[in-house]
Amino acid sequence: MIIHRSIARFIVFAEDSVLNTLRKISDNKARIIFVVSERGHLEGIVSDGDIRRWLVGQERIDLDQPIGPIANSGFVSAAIDDPPERVRALFSERIQYVPLVDGQRHLVAIAMRGASTLCIGEREIGAGHPVLTIAEIGNNHNGDTDLARRLIDRALWAGADCVKFQMRDMDSLYAHAEEDSEDLGLQYTLDLLKRFNLDREQLFELFDYCRERGILPLCTPWDLKSVEALRQWGMEAYKVASADLTNHGLLQAVAETGRPLLLSTGMSSEAEILESIGLLRNMGAPFVLLHCNCTYPAPFKDINLNYLSRLKEIGDCPVGYSGHERGYEIPLAAVSLGARVVEKHFTLDRNMEGNDHKVSLLPQEFRAMVDGIRRIEQGMGNGEGRRLTQGEMINREVLAKSLVAGGEIRAGQPILASMVQVVSPGKGLQPNRLKELIGRVARRDMRPGDPFYPSDIEDIYVECRGFRFRRPWGVPVRYHDYGKILARCPVDLLEFHLSYKDLEMDLKSCFDAPLDVGLVVHSPELFAGDHLMNLVADDPTYRDRSVAELQRVTDMTRSLKRWFPRTERPMIILNVGGFSKDGPLPKTARPALYARLLESFARVDAEGVELIPQTMPPFPWHFGGQRYHNLFADADEIAGFCTHNGYRVCLDVSHSKLACNHARSSFKAFLDEVAPHAAHLHIVDASGVDGEGLQIGEGDVDFLQLSEQLDRHCPRTSFIPEIWQGHKNGGEGFWIALERLEQWF
Repeated sequence: MIIHRSIARFIVFAEDSVLNTLRKISDNKARIIFVVSERGHLEGIVSDGDIRRWLVGQERIDLDQPIGPIANSGFVSAAIDDPPERVRALFSERIQYVPLVDGQRHLVAIAMRGASTLCIGEREIGAGHPVLTIAEIGNNHNGDTDLARRLIDRALWAGADCVKFQMRDMDSLYAHAEEDSEDLGLQYTLDLLKRFNLDREQLFELFDYCRERGILPLCTPWDLKSVEALRQWGMEAYKVASADLTNHGLLQAVAETGRPLLLSTGMSSEAEILESIGLLRNMGAPFVLLHCNCTYPAPFKDINLNYLSRLKEIGDCPVGYSGHERGYEIPLAAVSLGARVVEKHFTLDRNMEGNDHKVSLLPQEFRAMVDGIRRIEQGMGNGEGRRLTQGEMINREVLAKSLVAGGEIRAGQPILASMVQVVSPGKGLQPNRLKELIGRVARRDMRPGDPFYPSDIEDIYVECRGFRFRRPWGVPVRYHDYGKILARCPVDLLEFHLSYKDLEMDLKSCFDAPLDVGLVVHSPELFAGDHLMNLVADDPTYRDRSVAELQRVTDMTRSLKRWFPRTERPMIILNVGGFSKDGPLPKTARPALYARLLESFARVDAEGVELIPQTMPPFPWHFGGQRYHNLFADADEIAGFCTHNGYRVCLDVSHSKLACNHARSSFKAFLDEVAPHAAHLHIVDASGVDGEGLQIGEGDVDFLQLSEQLDRHCPRTSFIPEIWQGHKNGGEGFWIALERLEQWF
């Protein structure tokens, strides 16, 4: 049992709406909410199941009505001063949360059964949540508050989530120590503490400074007077040093504050650790156990990092690592073993006086550790089923093999093993599907080398037909296949996706008469010599090459106009660049890139065409690997660029949904800002932060909401379904997408 006193995320007022309650239930992940009056009196409990049952019983659903009448008033509660054993007795398979009230029925805490996470302020600690990184300043300020502020600033720069100090009431803590007659080690420590110890008022000023700077302050109290001082200040959580794990009086005092505890376990045996765990469990205190070796520096052979799993088992709580070894490799390994908190000493100069400086990380080292932790978190995943990433699918098509027709095959003819070959590239059925293919009846005429596709063995085939939409629409094509597309399906426009080799084509070999459809051009992203278009590159020579390549695309587009008389000013969709290899650029660096883009555009003769930057995903795929994109992913920046400079954009739904997923921002709000500036649309689904180009209905996009917003903001803007590999098998992916989109568009 854990008792939570930071309960704001579990509370709604009786007058709050059903919709707001649902949002809170979703945010707190507990699937339950407590309803209180304006005066804080507990009135009822609502679970997500309660709301579902209420919804089923409504003829007309009104999510704006108050939650109070829906709340379940027949709940079980306990008094805040009830003994822990009485509260634990109230838990059952049905009851996992018990509200704790005071004498006036005010809700003051919540007892949770078997909680695997805890909260420090609004920050949740446990599996599935980011690792909490602590820069342990301790006494590395050497008694100088100005130095302490510099340490706070540098810890913030280094990516620390919080900074930690130590508080000692020297008079009570060392009341009987006689410095002149103590052992050498204690003499050294006492001398440092007397010279470097900050009093409570100085520490309070530093805690206030932390809050001003937006970084969480923590502190280790070394005595009861310090516990009380920190309680009065309002410390969100307490760190208990290894030296005090067996100090049950101090543990009890800290637990009685109702705040979470971070407990270092160095210098203690397992029996002593178990004893302290038992004390805290009886008090219902939320805690994290930190594996630790208290030697300075700790020899690598003595760290025993595998003990983390044992610590998690005996503590039944989140675990972490507090390190005193040199370097930061061990904390990275600890994260991979399940540590959800990492604490390392922090300094600006390892040569300063004081033992802790010697085992501390410098700001750039701490930053490297935090960056490594964040990469490890991403790499750990969720342990669920293996799935191909978008990059793997791209590479599999290039490198793997597929099943193809070994000769002429007629529609209606049974497929025999002798008719099938295994060749590269892997753009069709994988070779392991051969047994499923043999014996099937061919659905279409096939020439030697034509790939077999999933539709040849599954009932998903969709024929091209005349689709009906409220706005102009088309499909992506290449020079070699646009004729087949037009022969099968009447479209309003064609969007030509050019390769750099297409720029060398003689258009007379591709067209023999003008076409009565609209024209859109998608510029190549890759050019000869592995040159990725980047109109904002730092290297002027590289940028010059990109401008020259865009000019070639523009010239060819003007030449195409003669074959598409319906289009007076064809749009050129382009990815303008602005990617980075090792990490995203800070927001403050992006305005200069947009200014550089305008300079590059000004150098292009775009007479008769319209340059349309495409909205971008956070992690674009280049050559089957990922980079970081920095431009045209943020709604405010896109709208500002268009408004101030007179440009429009190609709104790629998949790209922008991924950008919103990554930023954890509202896609609806994104569309409200960007859709009014959309000259053209790529409508396609998306999943997660890098699953782009998915088939309609197979990702995260709400297409009903999308259609309503696009109809409101850009009702006549044209679109294509840019399904990844949708052109295969005669455009099969496009026809599936268009059939699904008809219900909304």
